[in-house]
Formats: sequence, C-alpha cells, structure tokens
Amino acid sequence: MMEFDPVLVHEWLARSARRFPDKHALVCGEERCTYAELDRRSDGLAAGLPALGVARGDRVVVFLDNSIETVVSLYGILKAGGAFVVVNGGLKVPKLAHIIRDSGAACLIAHAGKARVVEEALEAAGAGVPAVWIGDAGRLPAGLRARAAEWDALTAGDAARSADGFPRCIDVDLAALIYTSGSTGEPKGVMSTHHNMVAAARSIIQYLGNEADDVIIDVLPLSFDYGLYQVLMAVMFGGTVVIEKSFMYLHAVLRRLAAERVTGFPIVPTVAALLLRLENIRDYDFGSLRYITNTGAALPVHHIRRLRELFPRVRLYSMFGLTECKRVCYMPPERLDAKPGAVGRAMPNCEAWVEDAGGRRLPAGATGELVVRGSNVMQGYWNDPAQTAARYAPGVYPSDRRLRSGDRVRMDEEGFITFLGREDDMIKSQGERISPREIETIVLSMDGVSEAVVLGVPDEVLGQAVKLFVVPLRGCAVTGQDVLRHCKGRMEPFMVPRFVEIRDDLPRTPNGKIDKKALAAG
Repeated sequence: MMEFDPVLVHEWLARSARRFPDKHALVCGEERCTYAELDRRSDGLAAGLPALGVARGDRVVVFLDNSIETVVSLYGILKAGGAFVVVNGGLKVPKLAHIIRDSGAACLIAHAGKARVVEEALEAAGAGVPAVWIGDAGRLPAGLRARAAEWDALTAGDAARSADGFPRCIDVDLAALIYTSGSTGEPKGVMSTHHNMVAAARSIIQYLGNEADDVIIDVLPLSFDYGLYQVLMAVMFGGTVVIEKSFMYLHAVLRRLAAERVTGFPIVPTVAALLLRLENIRDYDFGSLRYITNTGAALPVHHIRRLRELFPRVRLYSMFGLTECKRVCYMPPERLDAKPGAVGRAMPNCEAWVEDAGGRRLPAGATGELVVRGSNVMQGYWNDPAQTAARYAPGVYPSDRRLRSGDRVRMDEEGFITFLGREDDMIKSQGERISPREIETIVLSMDGVSEAVVLGVPDEVLGQAVKLFVVPLRGCAVTGQDVLRHCKGRMEPFMVPRFVEIRDDLPRTPNGKIDKKALAAG
C-alpha cells in the first residue's frame, strides 16, 4: 500500500519513529533522546493531559527553557488534540500573565523552579489553570498543589496508548499560537494551523536540501519560530537536533558543533557578529558543516562577505521572513555575489510582490510594502480581529489570504527582494523618508565596525533626527568622528546621522535580535 505524507505536525514524529526508532532525535547537554523515546514520552503526556481538563482545540502554555522536555511537551500537546504555546523560560510575570489570559490556556507545563513566577502570573491573570510540573513538585507553594501533575508520572510510558485513542484532528485545526511582540503593545498570538506549519517547513526543507543525515545545532529559543522550526523540520526529515540553552556561550557552542559533527547552523545577525568578533575562530573544527542560515533580521552585506571568507566551503543562506507567515524568501548561495544586499526571492510554494499604499502592484524597482501569498500565510492574530483585518487581506476566494507584511522593500526584475526596513521604523526627517537599514548597511561596510543600529529620535526642527549606535570590532578604535566622515562620503546629507554613540555592546531580545525598544527607552 502506498504511504502518503502526513498532514498533521505530530504525525511526522510517528513516521520518523517507525523509520528511525533508535536514531537520536535530540541531544541536549549530556541527555540524548531517540525517535522511539520521543514518540513514547509524548504519547504518555498526551494520554495524561485529558485528566487535567485538556480537550481538542485547547491551548497549553509551555513555560520552559530549551530542553528535551520542551519538545516532548509540544508533541504531546498536539497528540492530545491541543495547540501548544511555547513561551521563553525567562519571561517575567506581566508578559506570562498576559499570554495565559489572552490564550485562554487550559493547562500549563513548567519547571518547579519557576513556581513562584507561575503563581504570581496566574494570580495576575485571574486564572486557576492546572499544571504539569517538571522537577520536585513537593516544594510547590500550597496554592499550586491542588491541581498539579508530575511530569515523570505522565511521560514514563505507563499511560501511553495508541494513536487511535487520541482526538482525531485535521490539518485546518490550530497547532500553535506563537506570540510575537511586534512594534507596539502587548504580545500577539499568531495562529498557526497544522497545514500552515507543515507547508512552511516543507518549503524550507526543499530549498535547504535537508536529508536524514543532517545534524542541526539549535542555539535559538524554541519560543522563537526560527528556533522552533529547526525541531519541526528535523523530525519531518528524520535528522538530529542538538539543543543549546543559549548562543551567549559561543565557545561551548562551537566545541559542541565539532563534537556532534553538525551539518546545519541557523544563526541571527547577533550570532554572526559574535562569531566575527572571535579572535581564535579558526581554531575550531567546522569540517562537517554544510550550511549556515540566517533570518530574524536581514544579514548585513559586510557580514555575508566575512562569513564566506571564514567558511568558503559552507553554503550560506541569507533568508527573510516574519512570524505571520514563517518564511518569505531565501537567497540561493550561488547568487550572493550577483545580488549583494538582497534577502532573496520567494521560497517554493510562496508568492511575493510589492504594493503601494492603495493596494496596487508596483513594477520592478519601485519601493513599497511586501505582500505574501501561500500556504505559509498564517491565520491571523488570536483574539484580535482588528489587527488581523489590518494585516491579512482577502484574496479572490475565501482561502486566498494575503499578508500585508508592514515591511518596506524593493523587488527587481528577477523577483529578488531588498529589505529597506519596517514601515513603522522608517524615519521622517526634513521631509524625507529615511530607511535605517540603508544607513546601517553603509556603516557596516566601514573597517572596524561589528554592529550598527539606527533609530529616529524626536527633534523640534527636523521632526526626527537620525541617531546611530555603533559597536566596534574587538581591538579596533573607532570614534564618532570616524563614523561621520565615513557616512558623509557615502550618503545624501539628510541621511547622515545627527548623533553617533559608540558602545561595547547592544541590548538583545531573548530571540537574539537587537532590542530597539530598550535603546529608545535609554
């Protein structure tokens, strides 16, 4: 009998467990988990969740650091018919409370060491949510014990049952809420169905050429869609994921990369900057590495050139996307030299174009808003029909939804996209619209500069003035005057920064992006 590809996210795990039962699916620290173990442990969790009140369609918040337990949780939730909501393990009470309240969570999975944060968040959310606790549940505050279940009891395997006993879901059912902070306001939950997630993952696997022998090192939070999809994709093609707690201990990450014979290394520009600042990077063994990918923010041209010098035999994929559709485009590595500054063209099974403010398609070379169409376009924002209507436009028939990305771009005759900046990041100064991205690209071409970020700051005369933050490479003496001279020789006068601040480092979000909100507040 012909075997068809699965349509649900968790069905891919069952298939890989049949094909590669004894292969390591996950490596985290000293712990290793085979596909058979991952399938069995997530079965056990799925069998136990209904006793806590979790039914088909319910949302379950996973409040854990990067770990094997996080992966077991998301697959167990899906098998139980629910939708997972993975949040960063370092989240503070206000945001955790908002996500619990906004998602209408039916259950929560957390480590016992986070009990106090959970207790305060539940109180702030006004929610009496049952929880599955990892670790010593005996030390839980009294208020949390009444509706508590222990992780080991659920996942040990005694409660496991066949897939026939789980709720029957279909591919249009909700699989996840991925919360994104956006530019303003509280975090918004992007609604992702099984169909959306499988379609997006398949397109990315296709252009990366992933095979079952790939080993991916994941240094990004599993609460970040880029980090999360490393696991979802590897489970689909039967690869191995080496989960790291963070990218901040980069020497330890590079040692693990060599020891595990890693073939794929997903990074964000912050990781690229840290790599390029390492003085002894050539001491590490990158012989197994086949590809490096970047998204989360556009990778500066200067970083691309230096990474290619460091790793001449490694395929470098500069990519671009947003949580609302997962991924939009990628740059084929062989076109990097021909298209400097571009972030790529639409990935397989995805269409992208540029529109003006009136919704009219623009010709090649014109600047406007990026619009995306495809199965990767998610369903909108949970509990926010107004924002959903503003960003997701109807097409010619009901399922033909288009995402208005809010990104200002330019597309050439071959469909290659150059990212100019977020529409809400554009600086309006002296009657001109200024792209922070264009200024940052020019500054990053300067010798001795590691990172650069531009903000618009209020100015009584100009409306907004351009402020530039610069991080020099280690050991390089770069002054504000040096930077201004570089800018004046390469920019139109209205683009030249009014203020330049030299810093040793920049604030980061948990996802590794530069935290512009923190910079602006400072």
